Amino acid sequence: MADHLLKNVLYSVLDLATVLDGFTAADTFKTSLDLAKQSETLGYTRYWFAEHHNMAGVASSATAVLIGYIAGGTHSIRVGSGGIMLPNHAPLIVAEQFGTLASLYPNRIDLGLGRAPGTDQVTAMAIRGENFSAVHSFPRDIDKLQQFFSADNNRASVRAIPGEGLDIPIWILGSSTDSARLAAEKGLPYAFASHFAPTYFEQAISIYRNNFKPSAFLQEPYVMACVNVVAADTDAEAERLSSSVKRMFLGVITGKRELLKPAVDDVNTYWDQLEKEAVEQMLYYSFIGSAETIKENLAAFVTKYGVNEIMSTSHIYNHQAKLHSNKIFAGLFG
Repeated sequence: MADHLLKNVLYSVLDLATVLDGFTAADTFKTSLDLAKQSETLGYTRYWFAEHHNMAGVASSATAVLIGYIAGGTHSIRVGSGGIMLPNHAPLIVAEQFGTLASLYPNRIDLGLGRAPGTDQVTAMAIRGENFSAVHSFPRDIDKLQQFFSADNNRASVRAIPGEGLDIPIWILGSSTDSARLAAEKGLPYAFASHFAPTYFEQAISIYRNNFKPSAFLQEPYVMACVNVVAADTDAEAERLSSSVKRMFLGVITGKRELLKPAVDDVNTYWDQLEKEAVEQMLYYSFIGSAETIKENLAAFVTKYGVNEIMSTSHIYNHQAKLHSNKIFAGLFG
């Protein structure tokens, strides 16, 4: 039953370009390309990066640059953003950047958009400068982007070149119900950040489906769920490997962000009971274990929520273990 169910679901990768303790961002970019090449051979549909700033352990700040690097090193896998934080950018610049990418790598570029700054408020002020206090309208900026990509914009006084007339799929990303309503209203595919914000996942996708309006871009609702994945040959080994992502999320809730740490045998020595509960709540939609364990849990997840696509993100310190996890996960859909 699980085999048949998962065969109808697409699977993809979210890469935060996580920097490992003892390594550099340059090392991270090399391993990202290695993972992307493997993902392509394993049948993954997309390979996305997320825009973050001022985080020591996350090197995906120049998101469009990384997308070009990965697309240039692969051949067929779709590459894109999960996402570009639109309030940080003028829509024209985003249109030009992704128009350039789509011109270089036709029919392979996705543009996922989020409304959060992808950082703290002080850093957001540094990014936006005098525009920090300006009123930002996420829906209006999406309209501007769609206009720039439209062939009908060729007579406008401001044009995106390259970008104009290109088919660049736009996705709405979210971690709340507001984004669900927007994606439904605009008739766009919806990707939910359930890998770190599980609270509103069920409610958000219900709102999206119930309010979806068909558009020129999409006729029926399309839901992608991003989840944490740590797969290994045994449940015990997967649990050990997952200590890295658990310590990473511990850093998030305590404000002590660090580079990704190696796996440890007993993660319980690093947190108290309240911290453990907070981390486990954030990691609620995580699939950790052997192929058999993850397949059973993933099939139950797909049955319950009816998602069209699963995007996995795997914060595993050892690169070979990460490649092995990626292979195990892909095998669940075959």
